[in-house]
Amino acid sequence: MQFEYFINGGDFSKAGQASSQFKKVLQQLNVAPHTIKRIVVALYEAEVNIVAHAFKGKISIELQPDLVSMLLTDEGPGIPDIEKAMEVGYSTASPKVREMGFGAGMGLSNIKNNADLLEITSIVGKGTTLKISVNLSKQE
Repeated sequence: MQFEYFINGGDFSKAGQASSQFKKVLQQLNVAPHTIKRIVVALYEAEVNIVAHAFKGKISIELQPDLVSMLLTDEGPGIPDIEKAMEVGYSTASPKVREMGFGAGMGLSNIKNNADLLEITSIVGKGTTLKISVNLSKQE
């Protein structure tokens, strides 16, 4: 099964809609609650990063019997130092984004902690791509 969501940068009123909609799909398919939580946390954090940092983005999800593969691409400023961005508490969020309660520097580390696989590529001035996978058959 394939799912696609389009994200508008800066539209915090819709931040989290894609992850919320996909959570409902996972619940209908009786995916284990702990696994749903891992998937939705990773997806939500990545979705909010697009809203907070990019002009626009796209989420493509492939749901297989034993794996959820999420590809998130955005058009935005890119990440100059991915290793630094992975540090807990490091943030490049604007003061406006921080005032709304976002940009605490936990997003990428939360994604990493909830994913079985995380790959990040980024080109400064062009955008960022995240590949996130969560194994559905993994025993908890």
